[in-house]
Amino acid sequence: MAQQNSSCQYIPTDQQKMGVPLIYGENLSHIFHAKQDVVAVDKVDFGIAEGKITAIIGESGSGKSTLLKLIYGVLEPSSGEVRYRGWLVPTRKDKLIPGHDAMKLVSQGFDDLNLYAKVWDNIASQLPNTNLSLKESKTRETLDRLNILHLAQQRVADLSGGEKQRVAIARALVNEPEVLLMDEPFNQVDAAFRDALQQDIRQIVEDTGLTVLLVSHDPTEVLAMADELIVMKNAKIIEQHSPTKLYYEPNHSYTAQLLAKSNILSSDQAALLGISSNHTIGIHQEDVTFAENLRGTFHVKDIRFRGFYKELILSDGSLTLHAILHPLSNIAIGSNVEIHIKKYITFV
Repeated sequence: MAQQNSSCQYIPTDQQKMGVPLIYGENLSHIFHAKQDVVAVDKVDFGIAEGKITAIIGESGSGKSTLLKLIYGVLEPSSGEVRYRGWLVPTRKDKLIPGHDAMKLVSQGFDDLNLYAKVWDNIASQLPNTNLSLKESKTRETLDRLNILHLAQQRVADLSGGEKQRVAIARALVNEPEVLLMDEPFNQVDAAFRDALQQDIRQIVEDTGLTVLLVSHDPTEVLAMADELIVMKNAKIIEQHSPTKLYYEPNHSYTAQLLAKSNILSSDQAALLGISSNHTIGIHQEDVTFAENLRGTFHVKDIRFRGFYKELILSDGSLTLHAILHPLSNIAIGSNVEIHIKKYITFV
C-alpha cells in the first residue's frame, strides 16, 4: 500500500507571523469592462515579504499579469486595496505618471528600451547629470551586476532576447528601487541562459535586499529561484507558500499538476490501485515505480524522451499513469510492467 502524504492547511510564513508584509492586498478585485465584463482578479488576499523573490504562477488567463499591474498601481482596483509599507498604492487617478515610486516594472516587450541606442546610454539616461562621476560609476556597477558590461557599446537592437532582457532589468535597477516587478521575464531568454539570469537576480536580491515579484506561466522554471509562490486559477489565489511546501504538500490538485505534472485520480480510480480514499488524490510521476513483468497488469503505452530521463505513459486499459524512467533503460513500448505507488497526496 502506498504511503499517504497528507495535505496541510496554509501556515503563515515568518514574515506574516512577525506582522504586516511589505506589500499586501485585501479583497482585491479588477473587472475589465468591455462588451462583456471580465473578472480578471476576484477578491484576493495576499502578502509579499520584503527582500524575497515571490513568483505569481498559473495558466494563461488566470489573472497573473493583472495582479502585478494592480500592485504597481497602473490599474485601479474595482474593489479592495493594495498597500505598500502600510500606505495605499496610488493609481492612475492619483498620479499623472502611474506606477509606485518605490517600484520598477519590467514588461514583456522591452517597451522602455531605446533599441537604436547603445546599452550604456540606455542605462545612463535614467540618471541625472548633476554628478557625472557618480552617474558613470553607477552605470558601470549596474551593467556589471547583470554581467553585460562587455555589451556597453553595442546597440540594443543587435542583442539577443536574453541580452535585451538583462538590459531592461539593468535599466530598472540603476535607480535602486525597493521592488522590482517582472512580467514573464524569461519568455525571450533561451533555455540554456535562463538559469544564469535567474541566479544573477537571486544574487542581486541577496546583495541588496531588493524585493522581486514576477509572473511566470511556466512554474517549473522558478522553483529554484523563488522564495514564495502565489498560485492563481480563474482570477483567484488558491494557495501561497514556499516552492517546497507547494510541491510536496499542495492543498489543491491544480497546484500539483502545475508544479509536478502530478497524476490526479478520483477515488474510484485510486481504488483500482488498491488505494482507499473518499477524496481526489495526486501521485507525482516520480512516485510511480515499475518493473518489467510479463504478468504485470499495466503496459507501456508511450515513451517520451525528456533528456536525462524518459516519461512513460502506463495503462491497464482503464487507468493511465505518467511515470519517470531514470536512470534510462531500454524498456520498449508494449512491455508489461508491475507498478508500485510510493506515496500520494489527498486533496480534501
